[in-house]
Amino acid sequence: MMFRKLYWVTEEVDPLGASHVAGVFTSIPHLVQNGLSDSHRGSKLRLTLTKLDCEEAQLGSWLEPNFNDLEDRLHDFVLTEEFTSEQCHMLLDALQRRGAVSA
Repeated sequence: MMFRKLYWVTEEVDPLGASHVAGVFTSIPHLVQNGLSDSHRGSKLRLTLTKLDCEEAQLGSWLEPNFNDLEDRLHDFVLTEEFTSEQCHMLLDALQRRGAVSA
């Protein structure tokens, strides 16, 4: 089994901008299965991709409904074999079902 170096962090961001971490996930399947539940009323989902034990800025952060460049960003990680294209499609489909990505 591959040691995971990248983590997905989900946050709920309220209308005033305050946020709290809802979960940390080690893979796209884990994120899709457990991390994309509906936010509390009025809150938006923030999805952040970060590297384990790294002081540098996150690799990407998206606040619902602005997931516009997520697909392009995920492609970079397919090239490095961190994610598969199937996993990326799984995530994009789940976000679309959630209503966070326009068709």
